[in-house]
Amino acid sequence: MSELFLRAVFADNLILSFFLGVCTFLAVSKSVETALGLGLAIIVVMTVTVPLNQLILRHLLAEGAWGWAGLGDVDLTYLRLIAFIGVIAAMVQVLEMALDRYAPGLYRSLGIYLPLITVNCAILGGSLFMAERAYTLKESAIFGFGSGVGWALAIAALAAIRERLAYADVPAGLRGLGITFVVTGLMSMGFTAFGGIASP
Repeated sequence: MSELFLRAVFADNLILSFFLGVCTFLAVSKSVETALGLGLAIIVVMTVTVPLNQLILRHLLAEGAWGWAGLGDVDLTYLRLIAFIGVIAAMVQVLEMALDRYAPGLYRSLGIYLPLITVNCAILGGSLFMAERAYTLKESAIFGFGSGVGWALAIAALAAIRERLAYADVPAGLRGLGITFVVTGLMSMGFTAFGGIASP
């Protein structure tokens, strides 16, 4: 199981290997503090939603899931995308209310990007990868947590680099998003190099 966790964090990193969640990744990576807060929110949402979506897929949507009710031939897997998005939206709403109540500073600093976690393709991608790879509940929990940690690690690293680049002598044509794309590409190559640690 540690191999699955390491692959989810490094080799199969949702942002740096599959480029899922790029919009939020680039927009919120200007400050390490804000990036860490969003990274923690992503970890919480993915750790809860990926295994929860696995249970919904297996026990409600998969073919034969309704066999106990005499409806064994019913196959509702075509509804998985809608179900996954509904679970993610509900979880993000709960997280938003909790942050507003218990961490108002972080809630204000995340601003509009907090509700946008609902449509963050990295979160939905985690659940879709879980379904495609047919993970068990335990594997889904590990994969969800590992994917969240990998995304948080990547955004925190990019935010730290961007804070340092603010004082660097960057050519005029690369300032802002230009150098950010270059750094993201270099980070992607660096994370890919860690792919071997998950291999036996």
